[in-house]
Amino acid sequence: MTGYRFATHWTIEAPIEAVWDALVASGRWPEWWPYLEGVEEVAPGDADGIGAVHRYSWRGPLPYRLTFEMVVTRIERPFLLAGTARGDLEGTGQWTLMSGGNGTTRVRYDWNVRTTKAWMNLAAPVARGIFAWNHDMIMRAGGNGLSRHLCRGATSPG
Repeated sequence: MTGYRFATHWTIEAPIEAVWDALVASGRWPEWWPYLEGVEEVAPGDADGIGAVHRYSWRGPLPYRLTFEMVVTRIERPFLLAGTARGDLEGTGQWTLMSGGNGTTRVRYDWNVRTTKAWMNLAAPVARGIFAWNHDMIMRAGGNGLSRHLCRGATSPG
């Protein structure tokens, strides 16, 4: 398996509570996140959402699909949401939110995963850069989509 470590940064022109509410409602992400084909709730988790499982199916600019489940492992409202991935990708993801002042929210997403598809692992030595580019395009579209969804203007994806 081939590993990848990504850190995505967004500045969203919306209060932290609004950004948090949009991020924890992942079943609604397809309404504003291009490239996300679908989200299915597999398990609801406890009263706080710990243990919730959602299955995500993504198809970015490149012609392949990745499907994986995320299990929520940690929630600190409205600052941190973390989970563990299993499926076509395995590893961890963590959203960290911080009020940026003037009604903005700084968002960081850390995504540390391994690919489990044999063809991706075989292609990784020559395609690693293009796989990273695909991830970056998906995340940039997500930041812009979230910004539009919250009706507040531009985002600064990085």
